[in-house]
Amino acid sequence: MHVFVYGTLTDPDRAGTVLDEFEYRGPAELTGLRRIDGCYPTLVPGGRTSGRLLWTPECATLDRYEGVESGLYVRVSVPYTGGADAPSTVSVYVGDPERLDASEAWPSTDPFPETVRRYCSMSDVSVHRV
Repeated sequence: MHVFVYGTLTDPDRAGTVLDEFEYRGPAELTGLRRIDGCYPTLVPGGRTSGRLLWTPECATLDRYEGVESGLYVRVSVPYTGGADAPSTVSVYVGDPERLDASEAWPSTDPFPETVRRYCSMSDVSVHRV
């Protein structure tokens, strides 16, 4: 699985405590979502975010680390433009700003996972190789 990382997992030492097998595939930029900080970094609509492209076969491990089952983060798939040998999509984890004590929130009263998925599918959200 290819994942755009923009927070704690950009640090190889931290990634190594979470994942047994991973490889960074270079710098990348996410458009359509911008980083904000709370207890942990997350994303809200608009802007750009710098990060790294990470590859790992450990999808379930990342989901547990990000708290997907409890709804802390939601994993979404977005288009990736990185060249002929690159994947067509990458995963991005988006945390619930309310639960992360961040200063901003997503503009919707719908459940957080649905809001994020709808926004990413209907807006120009994508990851590009830098």
